[in-house]
Amino acid sequence: MKNIVIGVGNMLFKDEGIGIYASEYIRQNYEFDDETLEIIDGGTLGFKLMTYFQEYDNVIILDTVSIEDEVGGIYRLPSDVLLGLGNYRKTAHEVEIVEMLEIVSVLDSHATVTIIGIIPEDIISVGIGLTKTMEDKFEEFILNGIKEIESLGIKAKKVNNIPISDVVKSMIGSYNGEHLTRIPNEEDFTHAINL
Repeated sequence: MKNIVIGVGNMLFKDEGIGIYASEYIRQNYEFDDETLEIIDGGTLGFKLMTYFQEYDNVIILDTVSIEDEVGGIYRLPSDVLLGLGNYRKTAHEVEIVEMLEIVSVLDSHATVTIIGIIPEDIISVGIGLTKTMEDKFEEFILNGIKEIESLGIKAKKVNNIPISDVVKSMIGSYNGEHLTRIPNEEDFTHAINL
C-alpha cells in the first residue's frame, strides 16, 4: 500500500498555513513503522496534487475547512462526504481539492482520500504563524492526523517534542513576527550619522 500525508494551505495567510505546519510538525516529531509513508508539504499545488490521488492507495490531507461551525472544530471528511458538502469551497485550494476529487471519482482506480480539517479563525490577515485559537487546538489537530495514519495499520511513535513555533521557524525563519528584522532605510543611516 502506498500512503501519503499532504499538508495543504498557504502560509502567508495566518491559519491557512496550519495544514502545512501540521505535516512538518509530524515529520519532525514522529516516527512510523512504515518507512514508505510519505509526508509532504502540498502548499498550494492545486491540480498538481491529482497525481497523488491517482498513484497512491491512501491520501490523508491536513487542511482548513470552511464549514459553518465553531472556530477550532476538527472534522474527518472522507472524500464522499466532502463531495456532498456543496458550500465547503471557500478558498482556492479547497475548490481545487473538491474538483480533483470529482474528476478522479469517475476513474476506475484512485486513492481513498480523507481530509482532516480544522475550522480556522483568520485566513485573511497576512502573517506567518497561527492565531492563539489555532495554537490551542493544534495538538488535538495533530492527534487526529496521527489517529488517521494509524487507522491504515501504521504505528506512530512520538520521538521529539519540538513546539510548533520552532517547527515553523525551521521552515521559514519566523513565527508570528519573531526573528524578523527590518532592513534599514536611508533615513536610519542619516539619523545614526547625525547622532
